[in-house]
Amino acid sequence: MQYEPIAAIATPQGTGGIGVIRISGEGAFAVAQTVFRAESGKLLAEMSGYTASYGKVLDAGGVIDEAIALVFKTPKSYTGEDVVEFSCHGGETVLRRVLAAVFQAGARMADPGEFTKRAFLHGRMDLTEAEAVMQLIGAQNEDAARAALAQHEGALFYRVQEIKGILYQISAELAAYFDYPDDDIPALTPEAVVPRLEEAQDRLTALCDRYESGKVIRDGVAVAIVGKPNVGKSTLMNLMLGEERSIVTPVAGTTRDIVEESVWFAGATLRLFDTAGLRETEDVVEQIGVARAKEKLNHAALIFALFDGSRPLDAEDEALFSMLRGKRVLAILTKADLPQRCDGNRVRAAFSSVLSLSAAHGTGLDQLESGVRAALQLDNFDPRAAMLANARQLDCVVRAKAAIAECQKALSAGFTLDVLSVELQAASGALAELTGEQASEAVIEKVFAQFCVGK
Repeated sequence: MQYEPIAAIATPQGTGGIGVIRISGEGAFAVAQTVFRAESGKLLAEMSGYTASYGKVLDAGGVIDEAIALVFKTPKSYTGEDVVEFSCHGGETVLRRVLAAVFQAGARMADPGEFTKRAFLHGRMDLTEAEAVMQLIGAQNEDAARAALAQHEGALFYRVQEIKGILYQISAELAAYFDYPDDDIPALTPEAVVPRLEEAQDRLTALCDRYESGKVIRDGVAVAIVGKPNVGKSTLMNLMLGEERSIVTPVAGTTRDIVEESVWFAGATLRLFDTAGLRETEDVVEQIGVARAKEKLNHAALIFALFDGSRPLDAEDEALFSMLRGKRVLAILTKADLPQRCDGNRVRAAFSSVLSLSAAHGTGLDQLESGVRAALQLDNFDPRAAMLANARQLDCVVRAKAAIAECQKALSAGFTLDVLSVELQAASGALAELTGEQASEAVIEKVFAQFCVGK
């Protein structure tokens, strides 16, 4: 299938040494040739794919800039179409003029993600590989980049195909057995089906289990630092950041509002929130800070709950125990450099993960790092493994799991094998939607609408 030529600036906005204009689609060579004159005199359409030509880009007013024209011929291009890329000087004025000339020559502005969408529509990549492109562009750390590259190279796609293969094989055997009863086809038994359903379910469960840790690596995690006033919250945040970001004084209630900063720690990006001390107060401003602290506490994915190790637990600490029940918490006994008077056994009875540190002296950070990695399940993170990248993909897997669970439930209840067909089809359909093989136009449009223009 051929599409009209589209064009866009493929490099980030701003001034740079080089800027790239990408043109793709039927007639891309004719559009590019209208505005480009090669020093050699050779026409772009006569060039071999993966070759370059030096020349000048022109509009009605004359020469705009020197440029290198890169030629890619269908189907061996990013989009699967004929593609020309002009590498010009990276000034915004130059790029805008070149793009305007390309539009004047017959191309239209590319929609967000339209180049990658065309790659998908031409079979150059499946939907999971396409979504991995944006994950790769937006990767904030090396693990996130490696994970995105693995998915772009097909790690998730091939794992899903394996699972679909199990389901398709069961469906084919069921169809053959029930549709051709007079043929000499061996009887299909529940004992032959159950292990394969379990294998498919286990593989889907593994994908779900890796989703959360992958999300942490990709997007980071919100961490609320909470505790009563003067327990060492701001000192801990400053230690983790390596700078004096939060004000530290011996005066209780110094922190009145949320202080937010991001830090790379324990192999993940932590979005730290230094909150106001949790206590009852008559100070109106401090009351607002306490209310905001409680709000952050309710929305944080991980909570650092601080308790002053140099003082006995009091009613405010006990109130925090109740407030944090059922949440993912790392309990931290602070001021480990001072004589310890806190009832550590009481804290350990309330929380499964407890550690001690001295933020003032910088000791105990290694324990904190280990605690964070354990809490976020990062120790076994493998960036090369098949991994779900977003909520859309997770929803497809969850629906497939639910359909397989219905098959398992039916067999356990003693139903005959013919009742499995509908649920097997539902599970396979959900996985085909994940890869884009059976995704609706609305789903496809929603996926690529999240891309940047030029990609």
